[in-house]
Amino acid sequence: MHMTVTNNVTRFLDAHKVRFTAHELPNEKLGAVEAARHMRVPEGQVFKTIVTTRERGKPVLAVIPGLRVVDLKLLAAFLGEKKMSLPTEREAEALTGLKAGGISPLALINKGFQVVIDLEARNFSEIYISGGQRGLDIQLGVGDLLKLTNARVGAVSKTDG
Repeated sequence: MHMTVTNNVTRFLDAHKVRFTAHELPNEKLGAVEAARHMRVPEGQVFKTIVTTRERGKPVLAVIPGLRVVDLKLLAAFLGEKKMSLPTEREAEALTGLKAGGISPLALINKGFQVVIDLEARNFSEIYISGGQRGLDIQLGVGDLLKLTNARVGAVSKTDG
């Protein structure tokens, strides 16, 4: 039996007595679709965290299905902002202190980021999100994720293309 990865995210979940499963993945930056294939779970159930910025205030983390893209207009309207923007991958890493592929709302709790989880998450009792580092995905209940991150749920994604 191999040791499961422990990091700040898994320790945080343990401390809050949240049921979760940690899934180890190859350590390169995997898209949500590749991650789903590795874990043999439906692609729609693996979510990615996209850093978005507003004109003023902290960035917003949009947690959306891996197969979809953030709809910045919908997100702005949902948050009551004039405009939301997508930073570059390097900017997102600088804003969060996390590597792209490992950006997770669970790793950024109490750091002042607002979290919006796409409505699609309501289709599942559990979803898979990054565990705060490359090579780690966390499977947990949608309700738990909402509670822990104090997230709001909104339709903020669209199909790619």
